[in-house]
Amino acid sequence: MNNGCEEAVKESSESNVTIKDLQKKMAEFSRERDWDQFHSPRNLLLALVGEVGELSEIFQWKGEVPKGLPDWNAADKEHLGEELSDVLLYLVRLADICGVDLGDAALRKFKKNGLKYPVQRSTDYAHGFFDDNNNNKVRGLGFEDSQ
Repeated sequence: MNNGCEEAVKESSESNVTIKDLQKKMAEFSRERDWDQFHSPRNLLLALVGEVGELSEIFQWKGEVPKGLPDWNAADKEHLGEELSDVLLYLVRLADICGVDLGDAALRKFKKNGLKYPVQRSTDYAHGFFDDNNNNKVRGLGFEDSQ
């Protein structure tokens, strides 16, 4: 009996994996185990939240962690990869069950955020400036702009 795991590892090491690839693998994995009956949007969302909690536990009490995790050992990084994968796979499955094309939705969100947060305004804000209501650059926290 094919458990799908060996094949998934082999394929992922040979090529770039897409969201659609993961969607198909998750659907097949669930179908083979007769789990579709449990994969309602609500159940998948709750499972996703649980996995986010497990991911959060890895960072809990560590304070700020530098990019690249230079002080982490291989086992800790592997564990992080497993928990990140759990979150990703539940998110992909939830989107599939809800009929949302996650790739298209993400690209639309980038476009929307690009309009909402133009580069110049964002870089000004990152350097401590924000536009007041009269389009004047003012130094401050920028909270006044959110009213």
